[in-house]
Amino acid sequence: MAAGPVFVPFTLPGERVTAQGAGERRDLVDVLQASPRRIEPACPHFTVCGGCALQHWDHAPYLAWKVDRLIGTLARERVEAEVLAPFAAAPGTRRRVTLHARRGDRDSARLGYKARKSWDLVDIDVCPIAEPAIQAAIPTLKRLAARLFEHPKSAPSLHVTLTDTGLDIDITGVEAKSGGLSADARMQLAERAAEADFARVTLSGEVAYMARLPQVRLGPARVSLPPGAFLQATRAAEMVMADFVAEAASGATRIADLYSGVGTFTFRLAEIAPTHAADFGAGAVAALSAALSSAPGLKGVTVEARDLVRRPLLAHDLRHTDVAVFDPPRAGAAEQAAELASSKVARVIGVSCNPATFARDARVLIDAGFRLERVLPVDQFLWSPHIELVGVFSR
Repeated sequence: MAAGPVFVPFTLPGERVTAQGAGERRDLVDVLQASPRRIEPACPHFTVCGGCALQHWDHAPYLAWKVDRLIGTLARERVEAEVLAPFAAAPGTRRRVTLHARRGDRDSARLGYKARKSWDLVDIDVCPIAEPAIQAAIPTLKRLAARLFEHPKSAPSLHVTLTDTGLDIDITGVEAKSGGLSADARMQLAERAAEADFARVTLSGEVAYMARLPQVRLGPARVSLPPGAFLQATRAAEMVMADFVAEAASGATRIADLYSGVGTFTFRLAEIAPTHAADFGAGAVAALSAALSSAPGLKGVTVEARDLVRRPLLAHDLRHTDVAVFDPPRAGAAEQAAELASSKVARVIGVSCNPATFARDARVLIDAGFRLERVLPVDQFLWSPHIELVGVFSR
């Protein structure tokens, strides 16, 4: 018998199960008494694939559990706020996935996700979280990946994004020290991309094939994406978050959009007031700048390539700004939050994929006199433990 709690994946509260193993983490053997909230998983690869962890849980308690985890994470930093009804992404709406490839035969690679608790690959045929266009492309993506194994050390990953103009695929993990792909392999890669009518295929950012620019609409703008560009995982979540951010920024006279990326929020914010966008990614900044001409009616946008960890916008830089938005990577925005805390900015809107670092940064703002008014939970990584949020602070 274990002396303390034991964690067994693929179980639910109240169930009686048998498990095997040692220590606090065990493996499920059998469910002796199932929860009434247990449902049939949507994917035939569930429990083997390392992607989804919660497909066996009915939607309502699953979502409530994720929101409770979010509230608990905030509470550990003594952060409280009104938590709004969460947004939940539907199955079949994930527009970007990373698929790993392993050698198969000459015409078709093995393609899928890492297996649970293993470096092995689960060769998938379907993926219920992904957009139908991505699922339909799995056989052609396997054909495309078959040409990537000239070097035995190659372990390719295909970063697939569904754009308004078709699939954009950035391939990483192809051994480069030997000279990369041969001219013959590159030609066959391009031929297979053309057969599949992909928009673009790049090798670590270098164009190997392009039929048309991968583009997405962000508010009033049409943005041509750089290779490997970051987008919110689902289009619906992006729209809900952008609407929420824009509503919270209404009435602003000057806005700072920090960690702006390709302009997920920038163009919507610039319909409200002049907006300064800053991001460390030169490609993202260039794409945002180039898209400005496609968006009529903006109040004015300035764009800056800037590492906001090493060179956050200082309180002095923000002296004419009354609303600031930040949407950092998982590590959070500690350096920028400190400057916002000492600035005269009246309202801050934080977007985060990591509630723990958001809570840390929120504590800095709250200690400086801000109040976290409300939080919108966003579940766009369906059937995983992860949840995102948007929080609105006012002085």
